[in-house]
Amino acid sequence: MNDETREAARLSIYEFLDKPIAPERIEEMSFEAIDRERGEHNMTPEQWVVTRRMIHTTADFGMMDDVRFSEGAIESGIAALRRKCPLYSDSNMIRAGISAARLALVHPAYTKEDVHCYIADPDVAREAKAAGLPRSLYAARRAKDILDGGVAVIGNAPVALMEISRMIAEDGVRPALVIAMPVGFIHVVESKRELMSLGAPYIALDGRRGGSALAVSVVHSLLILAGENAG
Repeated sequence: MNDETREAARLSIYEFLDKPIAPERIEEMSFEAIDRERGEHNMTPEQWVVTRRMIHTTADFGMMDDVRFSEGAIESGIAALRRKCPLYSDSNMIRAGISAARLALVHPAYTKEDVHCYIADPDVAREAKAAGLPRSLYAARRAKDILDGGVAVIGNAPVALMEISRMIAEDGVRPALVIAMPVGFIHVVESKRELMSLGAPYIALDGRRGGSALAVSVVHSLLILAGENAG
């Protein structure tokens, strides 16, 4: 292999190592690129903070068309986080993804134990198996007390979101915020639209898209907003 061929075949990691970029600067550059490419929108500055991080997570500008905010949702979520509300997640992936350090920046008493997920709880598994129903249903039921005044972070299971909607409609449960982003093809669209019809504060992604990473990105956006000018 001659020098010219060797140079052309040089792996990209070496280019990066020749001109390294700090991790925080990579994120800043990504947000700058999103701001340049975003086009027009009618979002508030706070709504754009949330949506931009969703775009950063997915590289999908379609988030701008499908994200939905109820009136006062961001403010309600921020207030709840500042008073150290519990968070309920429908998957351990979400629980693992939420940054304990970012939680603590908003309220120093926050720990990872304030993010609850019961999907792997043995009692939940037994009840679900006996009934022949999804574990996400019984995990959501177990979280009833947490959900009243807490933040629900749903990024996987539409059945969990449907049960939360039932608790809102029939049991008087009042979450401070529901992040409604289950993903898939069965019950997904319907579960989101039902939640959005109930008057509870929500940030939802209309349609089939969703997932743990998106739900976590919304939580992190709210934590950033909550940490700004706090106190």
